[in-house]
Amino acid sequence: MNESVLKERESSICDRRESSRSISCERESVSGAVSQRACVYCGARVVLNPITDAYHIVHGPIGCASYTWDIRGSLTSGEDTFRNSFSTDLRETDIVFGGAKKLTAAIDELMEKAVPSPKLIFVFATCIVGVIGDDIEAVCRLAEKKYGIRVIPVKAPGFSGTKSQGYKLACNAIMNLIRPHAKQPKRFGVNILGDFNLAGEMWIIKGYLEKIGIPVISTITGDSSYKTLIQAPSAMLNIVQCAGSSAYLSELMETEFGIPSLRVSFFGIEDTTASLLRVADFFGKMEISENARKFAAEQTANIMPIIEKYKPHLEGKKAAIFVGGGFKAISLIRQFGELGMEAVVVGTQTGKKEDYEVMSSLVNSNAVILDDANPAELERFMTEKQADILVGGVKERPLAYKLGMAFCDHNHERKHPLAGFEGIENFVKEIHKSINSPVWKYVC
Repeated sequence: MNESVLKERESSICDRRESSRSISCERESVSGAVSQRACVYCGARVVLNPITDAYHIVHGPIGCASYTWDIRGSLTSGEDTFRNSFSTDLRETDIVFGGAKKLTAAIDELMEKAVPSPKLIFVFATCIVGVIGDDIEAVCRLAEKKYGIRVIPVKAPGFSGTKSQGYKLACNAIMNLIRPHAKQPKRFGVNILGDFNLAGEMWIIKGYLEKIGIPVISTITGDSSYKTLIQAPSAMLNIVQCAGSSAYLSELMETEFGIPSLRVSFFGIEDTTASLLRVADFFGKMEISENARKFAAEQTANIMPIIEKYKPHLEGKKAAIFVGGGFKAISLIRQFGELGMEAVVVGTQTGKKEDYEVMSSLVNSNAVILDDANPAELERFMTEKQADILVGGVKERPLAYKLGMAFCDHNHERKHPLAGFEGIENFVKEIHKSINSPVWKYVC
């Protein structure tokens, strides 16, 4: 590494040729590096936000609520309460004298005026509350006793860790919700963890499972509700789509409820097919396994002409990937491989050591792998490796366009599905349109 990379960051950036060295990950961001990660509160909010009939009160300044309002492109088949955002709007006087009374008043007002009437309220404590020390747990306990509903505190000041810590707080909040319902009898079916129904992707995956004969009991948290969430302990299996946000929850559910888990990915032909077969084979029922194989073969046959149509226009192109979790980065490397493209830069916000080991085995020797990157690092390596397209989220988009580079939004703001076989077609077409757009002829 040269002087353009902070010394403290060197261990989190690995040239693929340095195969003997493991990458440093799962730690807090380096101060001053302007990490692409979001804060602890944001991590908790994005996991809990898609619960369709939940009310969210952000106990803190109004900016925290506006920053995460309707933060995901999640769709709902029922209520759309989650699209609202409520805040106690703490001001200077509240910081001096405390904001607990203001929080109590906010809950009382919500119970009085909200339509439909709340069944579930999450109360998020942000940075300011972590400094002044409001006892939001006591406020929530009193509100539960007064109104007879669940009011769950989420203590998530941004300075208390990383976005991954926010994921854990959200998982603990979900366990707080479902733990009282642990004694339900088991029934044949699965829970889907870590899918947030972006652009209806949960419906696609749920449809696949039901077609091959596997019912879905609870979805956590895409298109979920209070009623469906509390049924989660009755499932026989958890399938974990976003391991970064939900692996911890699956571990808790296995320990406390005895529900085993499988890690899956429904991005790309290879991972979607493998995931369907693994879930089907778990139950040991010949008919379900045969249904899964037949369904995957049919869908693959339908999608291959699309890939073959666009592949000649994409072969040899280079891709940079910077996404939230390791599972998505791994699937994207494979998807680009199916298109004849090479992943030359691969990074994540919350990847784990085992994720990076898989990434290292999938990319060529000239690739760079990095954990918790900042804009300067991304710009340097994308330029150095001559990437043609960046796959990332809303914070990475301006960087790609500034460099005159094509971009594909694979984050939670998007409005079109990229999961499942339907998503493969959308992904291929978007990559083709982005890379081969005439606009790049006019960029110096």
